[in-house]
Amino acid sequence: MHEKYISLIKHHNSELQQHSAKFNIIGYAKLSIVALLLLAMYLAFRSHFAYIYVLLLTATFLLSTTLWVYHAMLNTRIDYIKGLITIYNRQLSRINGQWANFKDTGADFTDPSHPYASDLDITGNKSLFQLLNTTHTWHGRQAFAYDLLRPAYEKPSLENRQTAITELSRDTTFSAKIQYHLSKIGIDPSMPSFIKYIQNNTAFMRNRAYRFMLIYPPTLTFLFILAIAIFQLSHLYIIAAIIAAVQFAVWALGASQTREYLAPLAKLPYKLSTYNKVIDMLTEQKFTSPKLVQIQNKLNSAKEAIKELSRITNKVSVQHNAIIYLLANIFLLWDYHCAFLLQDWKQKYAHMSEDWFLTIGEFESMLSLSHLPNICTNTCLPTIDDTTRSITATGIGHPLLPNEARVNNDFHFHNNIYIVSGSNMSGKTTFLRTVGINIVLARAGGFVCAGKIQLPILGVATSMRLAVDLNEGVSTFYAELKRIKKILELAESQPNTIFLIDEIFRGTNSVDRLAGARGVIAKLDALDAMGLLSTHDLELCELENTYKRIKNYSFSEHYTGDGISFDYKIKSGKSTTTNAKYLMKMLGIVE
Repeated sequence: MHEKYISLIKHHNSELQQHSAKFNIIGYAKLSIVALLLLAMYLAFRSHFAYIYVLLLTATFLLSTTLWVYHAMLNTRIDYIKGLITIYNRQLSRINGQWANFKDTGADFTDPSHPYASDLDITGNKSLFQLLNTTHTWHGRQAFAYDLLRPAYEKPSLENRQTAITELSRDTTFSAKIQYHLSKIGIDPSMPSFIKYIQNNTAFMRNRAYRFMLIYPPTLTFLFILAIAIFQLSHLYIIAAIIAAVQFAVWALGASQTREYLAPLAKLPYKLSTYNKVIDMLTEQKFTSPKLVQIQNKLNSAKEAIKELSRITNKVSVQHNAIIYLLANIFLLWDYHCAFLLQDWKQKYAHMSEDWFLTIGEFESMLSLSHLPNICTNTCLPTIDDTTRSITATGIGHPLLPNEARVNNDFHFHNNIYIVSGSNMSGKTTFLRTVGINIVLARAGGFVCAGKIQLPILGVATSMRLAVDLNEGVSTFYAELKRIKKILELAESQPNTIFLIDEIFRGTNSVDRLAGARGVIAKLDALDAMGLLSTHDLELCELENTYKRIKNYSFSEHYTGDGISFDYKIKSGKSTTTNAKYLMKMLGIVE
């Protein structure tokens, strides 16, 4: 799996060395040409611009300009190659289990009240978000988090997303290229306010007569003043000065209004030009899946619109050069010109503008989900069967575990309540998380970590990691009660929710724990809820004899001369082994 990326990195490193060598040579050549250019200028002046030296000066200038342009192109290419190498190295880090160092963990999306996010490591440190996220825009990052935390896709949408994600997963070269160009946009928290700004198509100025006076006469005035300067019509200088003064006054009177109207555009010229490149790539790529073709169709309307907006933004950016900005407004009323261009753009495109950015965000989310089969040794697309409440999985594993350390299990779940027993460290909790995190991936339309899996569209509710809030005086036990209550509410309101409860009521004494657990299980069974519950209390396993839907499964350990070992394989029936005393003895706590 990693050989593909090593080969790509090797190829691009070779290309980088070649371009870097050219870059250095051209750099030295530029210095030489500059020296030659200065010499040519000196000789031309000294010879009173003799033909031969003028020719030398012209040739040297053209060569200098050519080298300058080529040097800049080489620099751009080198930056591009370095970017691709970085992207491929990050894929290797995902494969090698070194992805936990990635900076963006999605921790800002963490919500302690979320039904499953914290328990299943969806966001935060060492999370699914941290592993797969390759979004580079604000909307992409939001879309990916939303797909993991609040998916709401029905079967047709899920199947369309699966086809699209599969197509993206197979083209690693395109994936890397589009990631590079998206990375030049960056995650800008101001994007929502910018989109509201371009969506607001309130006219800058509705009066057609005023608009005509502010656009066309300044152009004629500029030509008139230019003619006076060229032909040195000194008797008209006073008229030119009066006209310039009048136009300066007109601009100054409306400066605050025009600057306020144009201000957000002045900050974004480079990002809009990068969006142009991304949109061109997405619309020109030969996609076959209906979902990706749909994305192309949505972005086709954006191609010319974003380029047009980019041109307007470039004109607005003249304000960063104080002298040119002042002259442009004195002679051409430049701010008014830009404001009217933006007004026309908004009236034409404002109603559809947000959808372009949302569409790019949706694409980025699917692109992130497409990485799993390229970094995980055991993946498949789920078969969505919404006619049943069963999960049938072959070789299901936890995608956050290293490939070489992952143990896969076969799992067959048929609208049951599974009580999973077993000794400490035997794999109960990891298995519950394995089931949950793969359901989350399936609900987003992505690949899952399994050889084969069939399941319905399921919600997930968990009670595993319990956050104790000292400020509110909330104990572990009370925190768990709140989570259990939420599970019961979801089981009643959303029947296709699978619950995952780890070590139920661990925060209280054994008598209350058993009584409470029995009561909760009885309630869950009465609600026809389905899910898995892990426990150390083997007494709970006896409920299999009371309720038809309850089944026992377990994990176990093995003792050898070297100590204790685990196979992390789930087995039918309740646990028959314990290891607490052995572990305490091994650590010297008891004899």
